[in-house]
Amino acid sequence: KALDSAINLLEKRYGKGAIMNLANKPVEEIAAIPTGSLGLDIALGIGGLPKGRICEIYGPESSGKTTLALHLAAEAQKQGGTVVFIDAEHALDVQYAKKLGVDTGKLLVSQPDCGEQALEICETLIQSGSVDFVVIDSVAALVPRAEIDGEMGDQQPGLQARLMSKALRKLTGVTARSGASILFINQIRHKIGVMFGSPETTAGGNALKFYCSVRLDIRRVGSIKDNADVTGNRTRVKVVKNKVAAPFKQAEFDIIFNEGISQNGELVDIGVEKGIIDKAGAWYSYKGERLGQGREGAKIFLKENPEAAAEIRNLILETMGIDSLAPSKSSSEDNIELNSSTAKGEKIDKTQEKENLKNSDGEKNSKKTAKESPIKAADSKVTNIDSKKKAVNQ
Repeated sequence: KALDSAINLLEKRYGKGAIMNLANKPVEEIAAIPTGSLGLDIALGIGGLPKGRICEIYGPESSGKTTLALHLAAEAQKQGGTVVFIDAEHALDVQYAKKLGVDTGKLLVSQPDCGEQALEICETLIQSGSVDFVVIDSVAALVPRAEIDGEMGDQQPGLQARLMSKALRKLTGVTARSGASILFINQIRHKIGVMFGSPETTAGGNALKFYCSVRLDIRRVGSIKDNADVTGNRTRVKVVKNKVAAPFKQAEFDIIFNEGISQNGELVDIGVEKGIIDKAGAWYSYKGERLGQGREGAKIFLKENPEAAAEIRNLILETMGIDSLAPSKSSSEDNIELNSSTAKGEKIDKTQEKENLKNSDGEKNSKKTAKESPIKAADSKVTNIDSKKKAVNQ
């Protein structure tokens, strides 16, 4: 009784939901945004980046940070969400984003003048409740206003760290309540005078490391060549921090220039690793049917046969003990098309019925005098409809 009265007092003072009993609230699985990489989705444990959380991608230059962020933006749009790209570096390539599947016509882009403006835009949009995914590229480019107003030679240590610390204190609760996700892209810096351990650190202070639910370390580990031409990079992503599943897992995939993550190549690699795709010499086969000679041949076969690729993907998920990572593009689009077609069919049927009723009523009402009142005309329509219903019942 004392506990109930205390809870009632707190709810009166701070509003309903200030304190909750988890026994009365159903436990829900954490929703996720797919990354565009099957291996990385599996490594993250929940099928992608968690919704309602703050996440970070960091790595060296040209390692694929923005590419992975744009793939996440495209997947968030496929789920029906609204995506915001805060381009603090002023370097967004819209044509490249289109090639990765981003609907640029629905993408909100901001190129702020300073760090305070960027973070205030982010907070305002998330508080509106109409935004689902925000990308900030990058933390290192969030320049404090005092630094912009000052001179080049001014020494102002800790400005950016204080800015990030204050902003994250405000953004954490807002993102959790709205269900939106914030993805910070960050750069690597080297500490001076480090004798033991890694000298690498990320820009913006230590606050982001604490507030992030997921931190991804992305690195380029090799080059993909076509004869003498370099056509892409072999990329490794390590889950450095994970609050929603087991951390320290990693995934490798190919990033092809002007194409993005090679999903078919990843299916071939994981399929062979899990024993779903058989490899004999240079030939790859699935259920006794040859996919092609060499890895590139198998990739071409899966690209030309999306049904086989979807079947292999589902088998990989089953072997990993995962029912479904996220609603696939095809199933969600099919549901949308079915719903829209049925809705259109219902509208067409209703309009045809109305037109038929109007025509029949018009023929009967034309025999009457023009001075007939609107109320009598409405009554005649009702009687006509009732007579039709009786005729149908008989």
